[in-house]
Amino acid sequence: MTEVSSLTGRLLVATPALADPHFDRAVVLLLDHDAEGSLGVVLNRPTPVGVGDILEGWGELAGDPGVVFQGGPVSLDSALGVAVIPGGPGCADPPLGWRPVHGAIGLVDLEAPPELLAAALGSLRIFAGYAGWGPGQLEEELVQGAWYVVESEPGDISAPRPEGLWRAVLRRQRSELAMIATYPDDPSLN
Repeated sequence: MTEVSSLTGRLLVATPALADPHFDRAVVLLLDHDAEGSLGVVLNRPTPVGVGDILEGWGELAGDPGVVFQGGPVSLDSALGVAVIPGGPGCADPPLGWRPVHGAIGLVDLEAPPELLAAALGSLRIFAGYAGWGPGQLEEELVQGAWYVVESEPGDISAPRPEGLWRAVLRRQRSELAMIATYPDDPSLN
């Protein structure tokens, strides 16, 4: 078996050619990627459900817009908390209830009392469900040209306009990908 280069912490940005409606113009943060598969959350699918409506105590920490995001089509009845902790794993005393994923980005134990993390959080988003790929599945999609792989930035987690994240992430690339940001929503109307 060949070794899989980890993409953990990177973003998958859906190409305009990606046909799966679950991922139309999606920006996925990969939380885990290895030979056994991949797991990530879609960063730009806010729902109308308030965090405080389903997770007592976490609503005040979720920030603007304070809603649950649809993290992907798998296990929609489960919740994942993704947070940025300023200083990340390099800080002297990482808070209890937070596990680093990549740099300052990590997973939050939503079973822990919110007070444990309140003072340390830079930003927090709650996701219902996740995006998952079995062994080799994501690599095959990459070969087929379904995704662009780009570096994430801690601010991607808490983008103030999540619906504009697809264009914003593409626009900041220093390559021909920046031009893709201007791709029309419906190319047949062009």
